Amino acid sequence: MSSIETRKQDSSPKPRRRMSREERQRQLLDVAWRLVREEGTEALTLGRLAEQAGVTKPVVYDHFSTRPGLLAALYQEFDARQTALMDAALQTSEPTLLETATVIASSYVDCVLLQGNEIPGVIAALASSPELEKIKREYEAIFMNKCRMALSPFTREGAIAPASLRAMLGAAEALSHAAATGEITPEQAQDELFETIIAMVDRSARGGTQNVDEGGELSA
Repeated sequence: MSSIETRKQDSSPKPRRRMSREERQRQLLDVAWRLVREEGTEALTLGRLAEQAGVTKPVVYDHFSTRPGLLAALYQEFDARQTALMDAALQTSEPTLLETATVIASSYVDCVLLQGNEIPGVIAALASSPELEKIKREYEAIFMNKCRMALSPFTREGAIAPASLRAMLGAAEALSHAAATGEITPEQAQDELFETIIAMVDRSARGGTQNVDEGGELSA
């Protein structure tokens, strides 16, 4: 075989390895996050995703079926990342109120900032249909229950009112969004959320007359 023929063979394009279903899903989600970041949630359609990912529309439809299904997948991924971050931090933190409140505040804000400006748009889009709103509420309930279990040991009755947890979550979303858009700093968002959590536990311990001592416990 001549050297020219050898060079031709070496330079011929090699067949591309076919992605597994999991790899393709990962690619599509990565492209979807980029689309939201660069063009906004409104630009995120299954057709646009197929175009940007370099695949046919049937491939995208096979993974997500509908645009709400795609948005739900993005939110589920964000929630899983947030849960893993908080669980890991709680396992290594001191079992005091101050440490627990710090972990909840920092992990929530950090996860939103890690995802960037995209997640506020995805969260807003989830309110566009009852189906998506239901998914969001289900994951919110899981997060609030996790916070309730982590914080209940620091209350006298071992319980925190659902309304208080809902108020805390609203503050977490608003503060994280403000930090993601640069309205406030991440440190300000975390500090304010920390104070909100401490005040919530203080009220649950009863009437706002208790204070948090240096050990992170509530005292009269």
